[in-house]
Amino acid sequence: MKQDIFEKEIITPRDFPSAYPSLPSSSLPFSLAAPSHDGHNLRLEKRSRWFIPNRSGSNFVLFDFSNSPASDQGKEDRSITYQSLLRATLFGPDKPGTPASRNIFRYKTETKRSLHSLRPLGYDESGPGISHSPVKAPRKVPTSPYKVLDAPGLEDDFYLNLVDWSSNNVLAVGLESCIYLWNACGNKVSKLCDFGISDGICSVGWAQCGTHLAVGTNNGQVQIWDASNCRRVRTMEGHRSRVGVLAWSSSLLSSGSHDNSILQIDIRARDDFASKLVGHKNEVCGLKWSYDDRELASGGNENRLLVWNQHSAQPVLKHCEHTAAVKAIAWSPHRHGLLASGGGATDRCIRFWDTTTNTHLSCLDTGSQISNLVWSKNINELVSTHGSSQDHIIVWRYPTMSKLATLTGHTTRVLCLAISPDGQKIVTGSGDETLCFWRLFPASKSQSTDSKIGSSSFGRTTIR
Repeated sequence: MKQDIFEKEIITPRDFPSAYPSLPSSSLPFSLAAPSHDGHNLRLEKRSRWFIPNRSGSNFVLFDFSNSPASDQGKEDRSITYQSLLRATLFGPDKPGTPASRNIFRYKTETKRSLHSLRPLGYDESGPGISHSPVKAPRKVPTSPYKVLDAPGLEDDFYLNLVDWSSNNVLAVGLESCIYLWNACGNKVSKLCDFGISDGICSVGWAQCGTHLAVGTNNGQVQIWDASNCRRVRTMEGHRSRVGVLAWSSSLLSSGSHDNSILQIDIRARDDFASKLVGHKNEVCGLKWSYDDRELASGGNENRLLVWNQHSAQPVLKHCEHTAAVKAIAWSPHRHGLLASGGGATDRCIRFWDTTTNTHLSCLDTGSQISNLVWSKNINELVSTHGSSQDHIIVWRYPTMSKLATLTGHTTRVLCLAISPDGQKIVTGSGDETLCFWRLFPASKSQSTDSKIGSSSFGRTTIR
């Protein structure tokens, strides 16, 4: 049987000073033990000031240090579970597919522990039985509308934008040739105007002040109405066909038309429009200014998404990745230059863009036509409304794009979407001639009290 290498007689006490004449005994790494009376060889006692390496990945078989007699096999089997848990706790779980290290000394850079880590040695990977920070419960979103309004005459047309919610908490709705105003605080409905049989309503859009409403008509006009006095203050010509979408930027109003053009209207000037933007090859159905009022995103029925700046007559960015009409457009209020766009029935995708770097960030196939997008101001989430074949509303977390809630309250495709001024609620309109109000988002940090929007009334009423 092979003799243990530590039991070989290397030196004797008498030979030790001559073997190391220049070293004091206190500086030697070993101390001498007295010889035994039975004549066995002298053993060396190791001092305790040695660095203890991490040998969790070492293969001791290569160094012939592993002795596994059959009598010890049972003991090793019984302790293997304990050894595995201890090794995982001290050094982290084994990496699958990583070959064992052949180094005796294997050093690691210490990983900074999280606040809730329970590991004694600073290693901070997930392991069995180790508790990290508490898992936050997902936010619950009510899946039923808190209020429903009947809206007879709400057209089932994908390219129209017939609902908008003002900063003064008044909802404007275009029903056939009439515009109705619903005051959310008082739950009162009033008629703003009636165009009769000579014209129809194709789009509505509140100015940021919340007192004036822009109206796009079927004959190509853009009108400005004073909502508090129920009177028209201005009419602009310039489009040759219906005006299906409107977007405000301070005193500048942008209008998109079936004639493929976008008019920039300065309501302070006498001219009908300040400039005309030509870039789309089909009807302009999506239009949205960024929150800093520096960029205008437009979507067309020719499947293109264009981005314009304040002073350009030509688009500064062009994106052709969508395969259907781009009506749904939303700018993020949480990140500068982050733009979301949604495609129609043959596309069904939400795409995200960074306009500061002209980068396509990601794409998500939702499985159905996307008619509208809106980003929450209070939390980094967004809402999409859908047409065939789902006819529902989805709340998404960004950037993971995991579904937080799916809302089903309409019986036909959801074509209209607006968000309340406090950012907590949305209203959706459908071809089933109903308006549904949903509580979706938490209050912003600056809001100390709950909003009174719609709190005085529940159930189902009629908007006219």
